[in-house]
Amino acid sequence: MLRLRCCLLSQLLSSPSASPASHLRRLISAAAPAVFPNPSSFAVEDYLVSTCGLTQPQAAKASPKLSHLKSPDNPDAVLSFLAGLGLPTADVAALVAKDPQFLYTKVDKTLAPVVAGLTGLGLSRSDIARLVSLSRKSFRYRSIVSKLHYYMPLFGSSKNLLRALKRNPYLLSSDLDGIIKPNVAYLHECGLGACDIAKLCSNQPCLLTTNPECIQGMVTRAQNIGVPRGSAMFRHALHAIAFHSEEEVAARVDYLKSTFRWSDAEVGIAVSKAPSVLTRAKEPLQRRSKFLISEVGLEPAYIAQQPAIVCYSLEGRLRPRYYAVKFLNENGLLKRNPSYSTVFTGTEKTFREKFICPHKEAAPHLQEDYDAACKGQLPTNFRFTRAKNGL
Repeated sequence: MLRLRCCLLSQLLSSPSASPASHLRRLISAAAPAVFPNPSSFAVEDYLVSTCGLTQPQAAKASPKLSHLKSPDNPDAVLSFLAGLGLPTADVAALVAKDPQFLYTKVDKTLAPVVAGLTGLGLSRSDIARLVSLSRKSFRYRSIVSKLHYYMPLFGSSKNLLRALKRNPYLLSSDLDGIIKPNVAYLHECGLGACDIAKLCSNQPCLLTTNPECIQGMVTRAQNIGVPRGSAMFRHALHAIAFHSEEEVAARVDYLKSTFRWSDAEVGIAVSKAPSVLTRAKEPLQRRSKFLISEVGLEPAYIAQQPAIVCYSLEGRLRPRYYAVKFLNENGLLKRNPSYSTVFTGTEKTFREKFICPHKEAAPHLQEDYDAACKGQLPTNFRFTRAKNGL
């Protein structure tokens, strides 16, 4: 019976001729529970295993939270409703295992109105199904609609919102008026526009749910590393130092100084231009420093002025490009030496158009060797094959 109603729900939701209101009425009707002649014989733990897909240990843990459940009527209706939304059986099992009381939720009084409200906000059926899995308990409360009414324009799209919820499901349970809105207002005061806030909070959604005083402390630390409010790098600075103490940030700055042989002024320039250098792991930074200073021969002051170089992959970008340009220089295929800022920071398409494609005839193996180097398939001492004309 449950499987029959699930099939019926899917057909109703996919029918192009009916209005959304008609869909919803039929969704509720189809989710109406079947009548069991002997409710007293209902065994919750068996039901969780056989119908909801939980493992025996999961069912044993969940069943005490459903001690008042005397009949499968409401759980059947809930499962049918979720199936009608297109929620996979594995996701349903995960949902019930984490929030067994979801099975208590009334379809007509809660789930159906919530789905209607979310549909009105522009969420698709697949978006709503994903939201059920991410929001867990919050989907059992009609207040989720008003919260998403606020979050949708903030994040700019359902895709961005769902990504943020995956990282921080507490967005739906946090106090909207007491925590979220004051944090957003403060970020606006710091010079961040709506787009900047959306990007920042998509990557660091915990910023929105943290205590407002903590946000203010992060702003202070971002300014202390030389990135003022309202600057183009301020969003990146907040992302880099978020949830790190002043001592932790200072330790990262000191490590950069010693690794790249920077003075106080030089590390300040580097961090203000590319705050993301603070987020890079120590060992890769050490290898990039050795390569850029010892092998390429760049001065620490030059690297500080072009700190984005430090953030690029050594094996996938810096080393292959350096070897390619070195080969071209050694064989007289370049009219003048390009700056390493141009070599390292340009897009892959630009680099190939400028340094690889024009030399296909003079250096027929260059592209093949460069491609292999980018994939890490060559030893570090690889020398690009010389052209057949002896260059």
